[in-house]
Amino acid sequence: MTPNEKSMTAAHPLIRDAVPGRRDVREVVRDEQVMRRRILAALADGPLTVPELAAALERPSHEVMFWVMGLRKYGWVGEIKEVTDEGYYRYQVVEREGS
Repeated sequence: MTPNEKSMTAAHPLIRDAVPGRRDVREVVRDEQVMRRRILAALADGPLTVPELAAALERPSHEVMFWVMGLRKYGWVGEIKEVTDEGYYRYQVVEREGS
C-alpha cells in the first residue's frame, strides 16, 4: 500500500470498511433529488412505512430511510404519530405552501 493509499483509508475509513453490495452513503444521498418524485408518487395513494416504500420502489430499506428522512427534514413528508404493529411509523405527503 502506497503512503497516499494509507492516508486515503485513514481519512475515509468507511471506504475501506464498506459492506460489499452496499453503495457508499454519498451515492445514496445524491439520489435523493431523483427519488423524491418516486417517493411522493408512492405516497399519493396513502401513508406507507419505510419497508413498504422500499418494496414499492424496489430499493433497499436503508437507502429509502435516508431519502425519507431528508424529505421529512425539508417538509415534504411527515410521520403519522401512531406506529404500526411492527413498530414502524407511516409517512404521508405534507401539503406545502405554494404547491
